[in-house]
Amino acid sequence: MNSDLNQGLVVGLDAGGTRTRALLAHLGDGRALAEGASGPANALTVPGPDLADHLTEALAQAVPAPLRGRVVAVTGGFAGAGHQGQGADEPGRVRARTALSTALARLGIGAATVDVHSDIETTFAAAPGHPADGLVLVAGTGAVAARIAARAPTATSGGDGWLLGDDGSGFWIGRAAVRAALRAADGRGAATVVARAVGQALGLPPKVLPPESYGVTDAVAWSTTARTAYRAHLLPAVMDRPPVRLADHAPLVVRAAEEKDAVAAEILGEAAGALAETVTALAPRPGEPLVVTGGLLAPHGPLLSPLTERLAHLALTVTPVSDGSPGAVALARLAHGARR
Repeated sequence: MNSDLNQGLVVGLDAGGTRTRALLAHLGDGRALAEGASGPANALTVPGPDLADHLTEALAQAVPAPLRGRVVAVTGGFAGAGHQGQGADEPGRVRARTALSTALARLGIGAATVDVHSDIETTFAAAPGHPADGLVLVAGTGAVAARIAARAPTATSGGDGWLLGDDGSGFWIGRAAVRAALRAADGRGAATVVARAVGQALGLPPKVLPPESYGVTDAVAWSTTARTAYRAHLLPAVMDRPPVRLADHAPLVVRAAEEKDAVAAEILGEAAGALAETVTALAPRPGEPLVVTGGLLAPHGPLLSPLTERLAHLALTVTPVSDGSPGAVALARLAHGARR
């Protein structure tokens, strides 16, 4: 008889500002079995009912109904949630645990061990070998770095949210894109293909967009009338959306930089520099591990190479991971083993 039929299962959740991923794995060896995905699950910015719905959707995809009774441990790494050292009453952790409990109850998953972590903790644990000490940098919609000791953050840098910080993040890049577009339109800034890309993404009428080759050559004309109309349409389109949606424009900057747009390349360069400063603030020691993730820094992420170059003098061991769900699985296995 296959012993897998009787083996306990664990679930790891990576609940970020853009999407949620759930990973089902064996308790014994951590072998992945299935996964699910859904919308954003930032514990502080996503409304409670939506947070529970997104967690339910991801869990339902990852854990088929016949296997739900075998799940013994669930661990979630949540953007917007404080780390365990901040106590169970930390607001982000309370919201995350409430939503996760609701989702598990809906699906009939009665795991004996249910833990909530910050996405920083689960991201660091996702590195090969599941290290316990070192540095971690998460750069997606937001950006934050931390020093980890015994699998818990002891110091953080950045992560102050879209209004006050998150320098170098997807939000920061997207905001810089819109700022560059507005500056190009009124003559304060250089011509850039980002202006047209942002306008198209926001659904502006084609007649108010700059010419397709605007930014490729200074010889391309964009009339004063058209520039005024562009700004008049662009500002309401931006203001009509939640501010965090500015992060949607970050990929436009990456594509423009690939097309050799100087303004886009400058934005990405500044973003990489800001992320390097965020790490440097933690006083890295030569040779220690730096685990990085998020849409900007995951394997093949657009800022991975420039960030690595800016940190080369520190001789860190930079390890990109796709997301924190494998780390959440590792922490679920450790927590369940510790409580048995």
